[in-house]
Amino acid sequence: MKRGFVRRIVPVLMALVVLEGFGVVATAPASPPCVHRLLVLSAVPGEMDRIISSAHLERTVTIDGRNFWVGDLRGNKVVMALTGVGLVHAEHSTRTALAYFRCGSGTAIDGIVFSGTSGGRGNIGDVAVPDRWTLDEKVWYATDPEMLGVARAAIRAGIKLDRKVPLGDALCLGLDPDIVRTITMPAQPKITSGGNGKSADPFGGRAFPCVPGSGDVFGCQPCRAPHKSAPYLKRLVPTAAPFIDPNFFFGYFQNPPPSTTTFAAEDMESAAVAIVATEHGIPFIAFRAQSDGKGDPLMLPGFPFQFFVYRQIAADNAGIVALAFLRAWANR
Repeated sequence: MKRGFVRRIVPVLMALVVLEGFGVVATAPASPPCVHRLLVLSAVPGEMDRIISSAHLERTVTIDGRNFWVGDLRGNKVVMALTGVGLVHAEHSTRTALAYFRCGSGTAIDGIVFSGTSGGRGNIGDVAVPDRWTLDEKVWYATDPEMLGVARAAIRAGIKLDRKVPLGDALCLGLDPDIVRTITMPAQPKITSGGNGKSADPFGGRAFPCVPGSGDVFGCQPCRAPHKSAPYLKRLVPTAAPFIDPNFFFGYFQNPPPSTTTFAAEDMESAAVAIVATEHGIPFIAFRAQSDGKGDPLMLPGFPFQFFVYRQIAADNAGIVALAFLRAWANR
């Protein structure tokens, strides 16, 4: 990022904060009804689009500057949300949902499902369902055995993943991201269950902000979500380090080690959610599809170049498996 861009973007962001004060923002109702629900999470807008477009939405709830979409999905009562990028946002979003959606003295969230993109040891487009997650390879957090069993049964029943790469909706215009197909992957993507998942924090414990209107990667809400606003800019200002400290921004684009990893999936959020789920005794499972790694017909030089080309096929394939699991979970 050039210094001139940094000098220009900061005043623009400050002006947007002022203008936002004139908008109407949805707020959380005082007493939400007591309905047990699954919490369905993704990190960035493009990861959630296939899922949220498959749901019947009842309402949007805004809590602490974050939108939560409440409704039905594949036979389940659900709350859906974007965590944002990174461990800090993933933990905060999960805790916010558990604290707000209540049944008496306990949380109404009785299961957590994460669907998103990752790196890993497989090929681009493959979906991994790890049976445990870690931050440091010392302490591990298990995927719920019942959820993993239902996922494996759904996989055995047959789930067809996408092989042709969608163009996506980079500008987040709300269009169907799968309308235009480009590259055909050399191998049919596959699903693997089991193995280890790892989450990392390249941001040193700081929150990487979403930016309103900035597309299907850095934006603040799913591109195909109802256009209900949330005070995202109020969240952006205290976490605007990327625009003040360019070195922090570049943490997102750090090249990971070569694709010789032994992990089934490597991301920036799942372990943080798994930790919160474990603390509360709530079942948790994550579906992560590779957006970078092996099997690239274009032979691009790894992350982030592969990510921006293959992010949508990975997001779609993770969503396909997550939706199949949710149907099976409702029918178990």
